[in-house]
Amino acid sequence: MRVNIVLIDSENVKPEALEKLKHEHFRVVVFVGANLKKVDIGVAKALQGLGDRGSYIQISGNGPNALDFHIAFYIGKMAPEYPDAYFHIISNDKGFDPLIKHLKEEHKIFCARKSSISEIPIVKSSEKLSAKERAEDFWEKRLLPLAIDKRPGTVKRLQGAILSHFYKLISDDDVVAVVTALQAGKKINVAGQKVSY
Repeated sequence: MRVNIVLIDSENVKPEALEKLKHEHFRVVVFVGANLKKVDIGVAKALQGLGDRGSYIQISGNGPNALDFHIAFYIGKMAPEYPDAYFHIISNDKGFDPLIKHLKEEHKIFCARKSSISEIPIVKSSEKLSAKERAEDFWEKRLLPLAIDKRPGTVKRLQGAILSHFYKLISDDDVVAVVTALQAGKKINVAGQKVSY
């Protein structure tokens, strides 16, 4: 699973929905201004819930774009450590966009800017789709490209593949609903614990 590093510009956006990042493939860094004296208790609790995968960085000094420069520095620092990571900058500041374009085109670093955590594609796709939409997405992107003999042959393996496909961001009940939708759409047949296509 690719590591997703979420870098939050807390001077520009209020960190929200941190609980959606409670999965082992997320790393979260909240950047706060040099003059910040108090942290919102909800944000603090959510970040603590991430354990060593969540942290604060209080920037040094003040000045125009000081926090932005810190975020850029930390991307440069973390990119060699996580060469296949996807960096998500959470900020409304469009000044990041030229940097992101440069990172993607010149250095092949996966990076994007979003205005909120809920806009991160893997978070968004996991929470807003119906069981039928998830089944279609899983079928088209995960199963259809595979030869029939390479597809999961048991219910347990199919459920594991579904959970993995949605980055472990959906519940066990949601996984079962996807299996049911695949059956209803006549994409799979389940006999006991065996799956056929």
